[in-house]
Amino acid sequence: MSTPPAGTTKKRMLSRNDYLAPLPIPTGERPQDVLNTIWRKNEVFLDIGNYSIGSAVMVLWPMVLLFALLNYITPDPLIWGGALIIVGIPILLVVQGLFREVPLPVRFNRQRREVCVPRDDGQYWIVPWETVTAAATQHSSVSQAGKATMGLLIIGFENPDPQAKEDNKHFSLGFNCGGGTTAMALWECMRSYMEISPEAVPESRVGVAPYEETQIGSIITDLRKGNLLGVLWGIFCITILGTYLAEKLQDLKLSHPPNLPYPDIIEWSKPLPPEQWAKRSPELEDAIVKRDAELAAQAEQALLMEQS
Repeated sequence: MSTPPAGTTKKRMLSRNDYLAPLPIPTGERPQDVLNTIWRKNEVFLDIGNYSIGSAVMVLWPMVLLFALLNYITPDPLIWGGALIIVGIPILLVVQGLFREVPLPVRFNRQRREVCVPRDDGQYWIVPWETVTAAATQHSSVSQAGKATMGLLIIGFENPDPQAKEDNKHFSLGFNCGGGTTAMALWECMRSYMEISPEAVPESRVGVAPYEETQIGSIITDLRKGNLLGVLWGIFCITILGTYLAEKLQDLKLSHPPNLPYPDIIEWSKPLPPEQWAKRSPELEDAIVKRDAELAAQAEQALLMEQS
């Protein structure tokens, strides 16, 4: 499956695709874990998960409140009928998700420069890092309500087994982060970890958080500090955005993120002596140097425009 090289952009009237890898060159964006995808990080590997039941709750909660308010103002069976169709089915899917096992994360090993990709059948792939594909996609639609834009970060992996069946040759992860620079920032969490250092990317925010960082704890902390604005914002998030329920459901499923259970991968995930670490390919080394020069020139041009 051929993919345009990194740095390529394809634009159409209502869509845009930015190809980020291969080869994994800098995007110019800072790493930002906008979807809490970093489940585990250390000096050897980075676990990236694609499970966010909390986000689904935060999308549905305001809609439930809206329908409840509409029904309070103007009681009408049609409102309840619309609510059952628009939010009822997604709520059932969320409830179903609570009873399903959390999918295993994809593991990026920076010392071996390889990626372990778990599959549904209990198998896994070991994919060379520099063959991973990534693209930020955006699609817009125009209606009477205005323009709506949606986007994804799509990361693709190729089965290294040349004898693999057609339906088992490719695997991809889609992160609903909005596309564009946001998708690039999310991709940079993986790219910067592999190409720069573990310190270059954010820490994991998944797991049991200290009380001060919880929804209620942060409000109490702000109240003690006399930060009225922080208190009001916290109350708004809990009541209007449903962040308290989202936090509790997220903790229920991800307080202890799943680990990869394969004995070979446990061994594969152990540290290597520095002299055994895999190196960048010459092609990637040259591509990064070229891209760094391009980004430096763009930054200099932007600075000159600001000063003029």
